[in-house]
Amino acid sequence: MRKIVLTFLLAISVVALTNAQDYKTGIGLRGGFANGLTIKHFVSGKSAFEGIISTSTKWGGYELTVLYEIHNRAFNVENLNWYFGFGGHIGSYDADKLSSTIIGIDGVLGIEYNFSEAPINIGLDWMPVFNIVGDSNFWGDRGALSIRYIF
Repeated sequence: MRKIVLTFLLAISVVALTNAQDYKTGIGLRGGFANGLTIKHFVSGKSAFEGIISTSTKWGGYELTVLYEIHNRAFNVENLNWYFGFGGHIGSYDADKLSSTIIGIDGVLGIEYNFSEAPINIGLDWMPVFNIVGDSNFWGDRGALSIRYIF
């Protein structure tokens, strides 16, 4: 089984190497104030949708976030892009023996680099959120480092 998985990953890597500089989809891990999984898919050359499933030990819950992002070249450096966007989230938290469902709006501002030597993308972002339902509050402490496999 292990040989089959390794062979499959190697085959995907070879195919993705040809598209590593201009990727269509990326799937990976997100770590920061909230940890989770991220998937980003481009719908045009500069616009993408990103979905994030995250959890946090700080607020003891889970959250599903969907963002629409606009990407542009950063500092005229090949493979380096900055992006901004907006979206929404829904989730649940359980902090200090209080449970609540939360629904809110999100913003995002970030920068990412696509490695040309491997099908890897690394990004750093700040994602302020405002909860409309539940803990109606502004959370400005959201930020994360994402590492994605791109294809």
